[in-house]
Amino acid sequence: MRLVVLSVCVAVMVLELTVAASLNDEYDSEKRYHPTLPDDDLPLKASRNAEEEQTIAYWRNQAKATVEKHLKRTENTNIAKNVIMFLGDGMSISTIALARIHAGGEETPLSFEEFPFVGMSKTYCVDYQVPDSACTATAYLTGVKANLDTIGVNAHVQVGDCEAGRNRSTHTSSIGQWAIDAGKDAGIVTTARVTHASPAGMYAHTAFRDWEDDTYVKEDGCDPELVDDIAEQLVYGETAPKLRVILGGGRREFLDRDIHQDYETGKGGYRSDGRHLINEWLKNGPVGENRTFVWKRSDLMAVDPHRTDRLLGMFEPGHCAYNLDKINDGLDEEPTLSEMVDKATDMLSTNPNGFFLFVEGGRIDHGHHDNRAKYAIDETVEFAKAIELARKKFSEEDTLIVVTSDHSHSVSFAGYPNRGNDVFGTAGNGRDGVPYMTISYANGPGYKTHVDVDAGVRIDVRQINRAKANFRFPAMLPKDSETHGGEDVAVYASGPWSHLFTGTYEQNLIPHMMAYASCIGNGLKACS
Repeated sequence: MRLVVLSVCVAVMVLELTVAASLNDEYDSEKRYHPTLPDDDLPLKASRNAEEEQTIAYWRNQAKATVEKHLKRTENTNIAKNVIMFLGDGMSISTIALARIHAGGEETPLSFEEFPFVGMSKTYCVDYQVPDSACTATAYLTGVKANLDTIGVNAHVQVGDCEAGRNRSTHTSSIGQWAIDAGKDAGIVTTARVTHASPAGMYAHTAFRDWEDDTYVKEDGCDPELVDDIAEQLVYGETAPKLRVILGGGRREFLDRDIHQDYETGKGGYRSDGRHLINEWLKNGPVGENRTFVWKRSDLMAVDPHRTDRLLGMFEPGHCAYNLDKINDGLDEEPTLSEMVDKATDMLSTNPNGFFLFVEGGRIDHGHHDNRAKYAIDETVEFAKAIELARKKFSEEDTLIVVTSDHSHSVSFAGYPNRGNDVFGTAGNGRDGVPYMTISYANGPGYKTHVDVDAGVRIDVRQINRAKANFRFPAMLPKDSETHGGEDVAVYASGPWSHLFTGTYEQNLIPHMMAYASCIGNGLKACS
């Protein structure tokens, strides 16, 4: 009998210990999910409102002021004389948050985050869940979704199809063309090549975004006599020759590789047909038209908008330099994005009917592809400065400004970094005892920088020089180029009919809403 009782008691004790252990496991699990204290020795930095933020009154007063601000919003139903679309290439919501903190702190919004209306756009291509900059440019500039890597054509055109891309019935027209047809002027500003996917959405029709010059057309088995490359379309296409201003990079796509020398580097271009398309562009206008080409900042600043009919500026053989490199390397003859926007809007403002301007912060995307977040975040801050310049320069009464992105990236803003922590720094320690960074990527070349493949362990970031602008941030798996992300991107709007840009919608709706606000195109119009 004693043995039976003892056995029962032991069983009960074991059960109690098992339950207690289970409860402890659940408690520990919750602690792991929601840590209450940082697991590193990072110093806690005070915010600029440190004392006030500790009070109830501060947050209640802030909320009250914000509600009152929202209540004062009215629906501006004026006709938009001018429309400026700002496109941050690859500017995900994480990118915006990181740029905000880097520029001024967690509580300090970037210029466009102050816009009254915000929506979300769905970025997928017709054939891919995660898009590229070509199919998205076709969507947000021409109003039609298309296949990956194709520009200015509908989804009947498959990538690389030489013949299908020539079929004019598949060609889409851009909001730039709609503005020109309505008697307005139109223009492009980009920090990428002017023949790159995003700006090409304004004027090009091609089955492959890489066909920026005739050499690439031939390499892919197409006849350059039949298939017009993107640079050639900039000179002779339907829309581009009518654009009032085009500013960016990309001279190499317009010069022959053996015959011509670049203005700045003395090297040949990428073409193989013997043509100098910049000279052809200068001669392509009607008699008496003043066409001006510039390739350095001082010449751009000297352009008189009232004496210049068309302006083409290309400030690098390839993409424009990163802003950080311009600063560090003393590249004084390359304009900032704000300077290009300022000159472009001066040019376009001479038309009494108004204008449409497309502005791309193109190098945000390139920084992310290389896992070089410092480049991407700084380019986002420069992008915000250009938007602020435009919003201050033009009235909300007659100028609609729309700010968005073409697609996201796999960049992550994570961990538990202290308030005020440098976003380019570490956020805590992993289970392996090695610090991890606030910024990381799902994939990309940064994998090799941060992982000792042979040993199968992470490299201690404290042993890596993280001060350089081109420092690669960690990636979870190796790829030569980090990939885009497929989540929705934000759309910010200010000015006439900006209230239309709220909610979640397809990306191809954006140009139709801009056209509605400015009474251009063949769709619905506010004026009718």
